[in-house]
Amino acid sequence: MNALSRLPPLPAVRRDYLDFEKGVDEVTPKWKAKPGSLQSASNFEIGLDGGYVDIEGYERFDGQTAPSAATYILLDVTITGSFNGGDTVTGADTGATGVIVAGGVVTSGAQDYLILTKITGTFSNASENLTVSAVIQGNTDAVGISNGASTQKLQAQYKNLAADVYRSDITVVSGQGDMLGVWVFNDIVYAFRNAVGGATAAIYKSTASGWAAVALGKELSFTSGSTAIAESDVITGLIGGATATITRVMVESGSWAGGDAAGRLIFASQTGTFQSGGIEVSGGGDLATIAGDSSAITLSPSGDYEFVNANFGSGYRMYGVDGVNRGFEFDGTVFCPIDTGMGNQSGFSDKPNHVTEHKDHLFYSFNHSVQHSAIGDPYNFEPVLGAAEIATSDLVSNFAIQPGSEGNATLLILNDNVAYMLYGNSSLDWNLVQYRDEIGGYKDSAQVMGQTYFMGEFGVTTIKTTQSFGNFRDATITDQIRDTVNAKKLLITASMISRNKNQYRIFFSDKTGLYITILNNKPVGVMPISFDDEVICSCSVETNSGDEAMYFGSDNGFVYQMDKGTSFDGSDIDAFYVTHFYHANSLRMKKRWMTATWEAQGEGYAQFSYSYSLDYGSTSTVQPQSVTVDSAVTGGSSWDEFVWDSFTWDQTDLSPVTVRLAGSSENISLTVSKSSDYMKPVDYSGVFFRFYPTGRQKRS
Repeated sequence: MNALSRLPPLPAVRRDYLDFEKGVDEVTPKWKAKPGSLQSASNFEIGLDGGYVDIEGYERFDGQTAPSAATYILLDVTITGSFNGGDTVTGADTGATGVIVAGGVVTSGAQDYLILTKITGTFSNASENLTVSAVIQGNTDAVGISNGASTQKLQAQYKNLAADVYRSDITVVSGQGDMLGVWVFNDIVYAFRNAVGGATAAIYKSTASGWAAVALGKELSFTSGSTAIAESDVITGLIGGATATITRVMVESGSWAGGDAAGRLIFASQTGTFQSGGIEVSGGGDLATIAGDSSAITLSPSGDYEFVNANFGSGYRMYGVDGVNRGFEFDGTVFCPIDTGMGNQSGFSDKPNHVTEHKDHLFYSFNHSVQHSAIGDPYNFEPVLGAAEIATSDLVSNFAIQPGSEGNATLLILNDNVAYMLYGNSSLDWNLVQYRDEIGGYKDSAQVMGQTYFMGEFGVTTIKTTQSFGNFRDATITDQIRDTVNAKKLLITASMISRNKNQYRIFFSDKTGLYITILNNKPVGVMPISFDDEVICSCSVETNSGDEAMYFGSDNGFVYQMDKGTSFDGSDIDAFYVTHFYHANSLRMKKRWMTATWEAQGEGYAQFSYSYSLDYGSTSTVQPQSVTVDSAVTGGSSWDEFVWDSFTWDQTDLSPVTVRLAGSSENISLTVSKSSDYMKPVDYSGVFFRFYPTGRQKRS
């Protein structure tokens, strides 16, 4: 008999698929962790269809062309002098211009092309001379080719260099200190920051040429109003003859018909000085009484701004509070401080902390007190007209509108340590119900996305409504990372939602945050993120076209647009994840690992490193020696570069990446990492393992 025939048969090769899901789990013992969950991660998120996706970047914003929108051309040239990165090149014949994106000095023989961005006009292909500061440095050999890189990697790198040129144009918001607030109204971004010197705060709006200061105007109090004054009316002081064109009339009590209307008139400027006495319009006689001259509207510094867009019958306007000034209304042109009357009460000040619109009322909080305006009238806080005050037991930390029974909205009023539900439609039938005294929400943490998410003492919590009136249940959804949450929960600076990605996002003062992906109203996992810049304030709104706009302000005076570009404002995004150890459905069975085939998809160019460890990383098991694989996914989601072995990939949306494994163990953990400022995100949905069993795992 042939000796080979007496050898035992080779074990059958097995295949097993590991689905990437669940996110980071810091607390479950390693041998109990759910397959596909992660030991640790940074700057990956859970995709809408599952899988782990490295996050998009963020970039500075002021209304000028976004860095991520930058384009470039490759221009064939003959160089007779020299060009430098950053030079503006001008065509001597056509007047076309472009900025060189590549770094150092480029001379004859070094290369025969230029990479240009910020293109104006079209360069000639007929040996047009190229000048820098009116000095000829070369000439064209062909018409420039848009996005003309020879490889996908160069394409990504050139676009990134072009982005840096545009990035350098974008400026900080003028002033000093942290950004105080950022908001979007009518597709314009508004930024709030202390003015230079710190005596006041100022508002800036985004424009095509950068941030522009917003004038706040003047206010003039009146009483005894007997005939209505309207916007665009020109008022004249009966004594002294001062004039002003009215931009807003704010009646805060009484009525014109009753002859006792009182409030304030808002205008941009005036001529002369108003004096105590009457005012008229077009010679119509004494219409109202003023006590003296107008006053300039100013903002005290260092507020903590919060906003809501609402329509009380005159079109949408933004309403804001900051805890150090009166609340305000702003339509993009006219700024109107709102007097609630709180400042007239001994020991109180008219400085609301939180704001929302509910049931056609403007709601404010003042420490533990909740107050709202009359129905449909955000200027009027007179109880006789329907305004009211509602007391709670602790400092109000958040407002959040909840869906109620039969489509009726309910207002969630969060304190730090207790939650209330406000039912009803007006002061005639309000019913404040304490939800639970051990469930509260920390400031700046509440967001609504199908249901309400907020950070409380036990972590991120959600309150769900049922079909029954007033019936709610809560659930903590960050228990799997409770050590991280306990360490950071008092460091909250801001929160937001991503509608496009179904995510609740919360940020901390150490420049970290959490992305929680929600599918079918159920959280599917939590992923930690780590930025280069602190998120001080943030906003997420829908634009007039239905798109999502997400911004944050930082401590350096910049406003950043989130989920834009491939970098952290020009710096590398460092991202990684490490899976829990996986035993391939054969616990305590030792396996000889053969291959791992990753499923990945993406757009544009990306390159990642892969590695793995065995048997919980035990030193008694032979570990791979720095086994790292660099791979690249390009446009069309195909892989075109692989430095550890040879592979051929189809141009498909889902591209498998097979890596060879070495070693024997009961289980295996995989690591993926990236560090780049030009690579596009890739979605890793899971991995197929090929292995064969080699016997029972021996236990020491």
